[in-house]
Amino acid sequence: MTRQLLLALAITVSFALAAKADNSPKSHGISAFGDLKYPSGFKHFNYVNPDAPKGGEMRLSGIDSFDSLNPFILRGVPAAGVGLIHATLMERATDEPDALYGLIAESVFLARDKMSITFNLRPTAKFNDGSQITAEDVVFTFQTLIKKGHPQFRFIFAGVANVQAPAKHRVTFNFKARANRDLPLQIAGLPVLSRRYYQNVQFEKTTMTAPPGAGPYRVLKVEPGRSIVYQRIKDYWADRLPVMRGRYNFNLVRYDYFRDRDIAFQAFFAKSYDFREEFTSRNWATQYNNKLPIKDGLIVRETLPDATPSGVQAFFLNMRRDKFKDRRVRAALDLAFDFEWTNKTLFYGLYKRTNSMFANSPLAANKLPTADEIKLLEPLRDRVPDEVFSMVYQSPKTDGTGRNRSNLRKAAQLLRQAGWKIIDNQIISKYGKPLTIEFLLFEGSFQRIINPYVLNLKRIGIDAKIRIVDVANFQHRMQQYDFDVVVQRYVQNNTPGIEQKTYFSSKVADIPGSRNLAGIKNPAVDYLIDKVIDSNSREELITAVHALDRVLMWNKYMVPQWYKGVHNLAYWDKFERPKVKPKFDLGMLDTWWYSPRKGAMIKAGKAPHKP
Repeated sequence: MTRQLLLALAITVSFALAAKADNSPKSHGISAFGDLKYPSGFKHFNYVNPDAPKGGEMRLSGIDSFDSLNPFILRGVPAAGVGLIHATLMERATDEPDALYGLIAESVFLARDKMSITFNLRPTAKFNDGSQITAEDVVFTFQTLIKKGHPQFRFIFAGVANVQAPAKHRVTFNFKARANRDLPLQIAGLPVLSRRYYQNVQFEKTTMTAPPGAGPYRVLKVEPGRSIVYQRIKDYWADRLPVMRGRYNFNLVRYDYFRDRDIAFQAFFAKSYDFREEFTSRNWATQYNNKLPIKDGLIVRETLPDATPSGVQAFFLNMRRDKFKDRRVRAALDLAFDFEWTNKTLFYGLYKRTNSMFANSPLAANKLPTADEIKLLEPLRDRVPDEVFSMVYQSPKTDGTGRNRSNLRKAAQLLRQAGWKIIDNQIISKYGKPLTIEFLLFEGSFQRIINPYVLNLKRIGIDAKIRIVDVANFQHRMQQYDFDVVVQRYVQNNTPGIEQKTYFSSKVADIPGSRNLAGIKNPAVDYLIDKVIDSNSREELITAVHALDRVLMWNKYMVPQWYKGVHNLAYWDKFERPKVKPKFDLGMLDTWWYSPRKGAMIKAGKAPHKP
């Protein structure tokens, strides 16, 4: 599943940054291991057009519905794009793996003992109601998110002892212990909320009233569950800052919601919205070239490289349920999934099998462990699968014919070894209960992929079925872990850090709404995550990530699916973009701009031509 429902609250601003602060007395930026691409006084990011014109509209799509404009709490389904109204202390550069530069904060100072970090705020920074941003707003934001926000905030910022505002535009975060590489970066990515506004508004409730944010857009119009329109703020306070020059160029950004992906696909060619990234391989392979707008040159269809780790998309198995606790059962379920047939028959050969939590990156453990990895793993030898030390993880393979008999026989054998019996062609536990598995979905388009998997499971006696619920019910059940198997994607960073705890740590396994969907409670995993976070160089980081990757994959917490490593895009040809694409981001919404000439030609039904 290509979109993440959980934690739209991350809004790509707060949780996606894993790094270590620059140790200089005062700096315009911070990075994981002290290196910054852009010097003090830089004019703009290299991947933008600093003179990009402002204007026009970008229309995008959402699926199902939404019921909240507050992405920071557990309740509700946040509207797409709501992060546009917010701004963070520092802004991520998307052509570096892990660097942030000053936005609300013009400079940062990490104490040499790493017991505190101080941000000097810009006096010019303000919310879109015109009020000035002060250190008290930052203090309020942090305390509110910890006390009333999504439970993930309390976990992410657990290392912070207190927050102080020694001056109107200076805020200091004091740590409980010497800060690891990651914590200062998490704080630098903190969105700032208005203290004054929330004096009369209950933060912890869902709302369709947008608060005053410090981002480049405000909410212009909302039709609950149907559409939302964001309007660029004229004379936005940060427009001329180096981190914002040439960015967020559309006057309007509109999201219209459609019942499912198939309807959204048809709506695109009916001019209902302007841009789509295609995640359905069948559509990309068969449904575009025959469309008249593409034949006539009105729609551009292209593939752009994606240098970010693809992460992992998988069938996550809920180990809070006894039937999934035995690794042999999980391995049997892995054997029953025929990726080769699925890729050939349903995906037109467009995907690669996922064999790592960090696919499509140097972080993937795709070779035998090095001596350094062995040294790191040795204390865990009796607590991790033996294969970790001697084998490269590879998901089970088939011949692609759809006759998965060999793997199904192996799967049945593993189930018998785990204590299950086959009675009347049904897998039965020692307590006389059948093995049932329910796949939870929020839309029907994924059924075509799961149905053959369900059939294979039934062939070995497992009572498997699919349940489709609406998006609100889906999210609620995800948050409460009320599912057997769910399809989800974990997005990974170029510099993994504390977000690995939100994915895989024992400490979050029972916290409602955590991203540890599998319910992993493994001391070896916890140990390796700490080694990832505490690494002091990229070399150490890669060693620790490789070790973590091996342990996660060989424990079979999920049935891996697939990845592409590219962006498949289609858009109506009325936009321009910089010559340079940001290496680690698509850059569409924040670096592209509207072309009035092209827009007029598209409206007239004519294919634009390059000047």
